[in-house]
Amino acid sequence: MNLGVGDEVSAGNRVDPRPVLIVTGLVQEARIAAGPGMAVICSSSDPRQLRALLATLDPTSFRGVISFGVAGGLDPTLKSGDIVVATEVLAGDARWLAELPLNEEQIASVALKRRRVVRGGLAGVEQVIAARAGKAALWSATGAAAVDMESHIAAAYAAEVGLPFAALRVISDPASRALPAIAMSAIKPNGDIDLRKVLRGVARNPLSLRALVSTGIDFNRALRSLRGCRSFLLGEETFAPVDLKAAA
Repeated sequence: MNLGVGDEVSAGNRVDPRPVLIVTGLVQEARIAAGPGMAVICSSSDPRQLRALLATLDPTSFRGVISFGVAGGLDPTLKSGDIVVATEVLAGDARWLAELPLNEEQIASVALKRRRVVRGGLAGVEQVIAARAGKAALWSATGAAAVDMESHIAAAYAAEVGLPFAALRVISDPASRALPAIAMSAIKPNGDIDLRKVLRGVARNPLSLRALVSTGIDFNRALRSLRGCRSFLLGEETFAPVDLKAAA
């Protein structure tokens, strides 16, 4: 039986000293997650790179895996800054059950700060879903609340090595907003944003500036909300074991 992130080691009531593995896609997310008890990796929004990073790790060094960061909205009722606590992660025909329990006091605290918290599914994809039509089609097919490029890989890794798993994602681009091509192509290999590339793109296509500004506002709102979720990763919660099922 796996130890939950908040479970105590039976011998001597010692708390498990191993860190939690935090899986992120962008350097901004990694910076928010970093801290005592956390081992953070950043994929730079590259699924192949994330799988390669995970393959180098010793799973016995960790007590759990959390996918943490921003996501694209699929549920049209969700706005940028809304928080999705995953109940499951779906990718193709695979489904991984996940749970990050929050006590009612924590949920109330978040609600008082005008942040909306929902529990729902996350869809995992290998490429960015940028267009509104693509988001609508994925929502119709999966019923997932949001989509990202790391959670399904993190969930599959956790299932393979027998670690408990959870995912927490904050909506950045809602279902009603398409991601501009400039924003998608300006991610550096280290997960940071290439501002020079963004500026060159705007110079070539000035009409893209409005969409880019709106995307930036949404992204910054999501990061502020994500910072408010940092306390959920401090090791006081327990996690249910991952369960891989074939989708019906």
